[in-house]
Order: sequence, then C-alpha cells, then structure tokens
Amino acid sequence: MTAVLFDFSGTLFRVESTESWLRAVLTQTGHALPEAEVARLAGALEEAGALPGGAAPAEVPADLAGTWAVRDESAALHRAAYTGLSRRVPLPDPALHDALYQRHMTPAAWTPYPDAPEVLRALRERGIGVGVVSNIGWDPRPVFRAHGLDRYVDTYALSYEHGVQKPDPRLFSVACEALGADPRRVVMVGDSRAADGGAAALGCRVHFVDHLPVSERPDALLPVLDLVI
Repeated sequence: MTAVLFDFSGTLFRVESTESWLRAVLTQTGHALPEAEVARLAGALEEAGALPGGAAPAEVPADLAGTWAVRDESAALHRAAYTGLSRRVPLPDPALHDALYQRHMTPAAWTPYPDAPEVLRALRERGIGVGVVSNIGWDPRPVFRAHGLDRYVDTYALSYEHGVQKPDPRLFSVACEALGADPRRVVMVGDSRAADGGAAALGCRVHFVDHLPVSERPDALLPVLDLVI
C-alpha cells in the first residue's frame, strides 16, 4: 500500500460528550443552571442529535430532512442542520444555540484516540502518504494542529470544500490524486460502513473501526500498520 486515508470524527478523533459540550458553553457564557437542569438539557440535546460528531438524531424533523441529507456539502448547510436540531431544545438563552455550534469546532472539544499519534507517526516514518477524508462542514486542520497531528497529514479532502460527501467516490478520488496514489494501493480507514465504504468503488481497501468513546478504544487503529507492510 502507498497511502492511507482516514476519516476524522469517530476514527482519529472523538468529540466530547454532549454534557461536557453543554457545560463548557454554559460556563463560557456565564449561565449557571441547577445540576438537574444541565443533565436534562444535555439528554434532550443528545436525543435531538445536535452535537456534530455525537449521537445521531433519534428522529430528523420533516422540515430539516432535506438539509440533513446534504448537510456536509457546505458550511452553511452544516450549520443550518445542526443549529436547527439544537433549536428543538429550548435553552435559557437563544444565543446558546450558536455558541454550542461554535464550541464543537474548537480543538478543546476533540480528543485523539490513544493510538492515533503512534499510527500516524509510524506511517510517516515508513513513507506512506496520509490523507483525511471527512464529511464535515468546517475546517478540522486547527484541531489536528492543536493536538500535534497535522504534521503527519499530507492532504485533506473535506466534503464542504468540494461540495460532495461520502460515499460519493469523488471525494476519495480527490485525496488519492493529491497523494499521487493509485486507489488500488490505498486503504481507507473509517467508522461508517455507509459513508467510508464508498472508497471501495475506486478499488480502495476499506478497514473499519468502531465509533466508541476514547477510553473504550485504545488500540483499534494499530492493525492499520499491518495492512501497509
């Protein structure tokens, strides 16, 4: 194999819990709520699927269904979809919905999986090209930089920058072309069979990991190193 492509959320990084997300924004904006109310609101936001990278919505409202289906094709659609879900939950201040959306794009909201640095470093040492292919509505490069991992990534193919989202093979093609790699000699690593599995249409090998909390998935990326020998 000459290159490895990685998904971002749920593969290399995990977003904070919905409760942590809410608490951070409440603290930042000076809103003090009773503990029971914080827990209740966090549960409601999680059920709504309002945290990008977190739990999927229990149900997508009919008026958001069209936006939701193409949410990763632009920054505007992504924001509209997720703040639309968030607004299903009444919060003490309407401005909190936009503050929550802003919070999820900060490096503090994301934690690398424990083995991500080791795997990315080993691939660089072996001369294997690395790309990040993500369905996303914002730029995760600052997250990689803040956690010291950007140095190991050669290219980013982000859905909102190209107006196309996985599983469309075109997004994987963008990354392969940037790396100068024959797709038949590329491994795509992701947590979504529906989205990341689209790389198989190009002839890429696809390897899946489970989208679990960081504490529950210490070494699922390590087998990737055995695929590129």
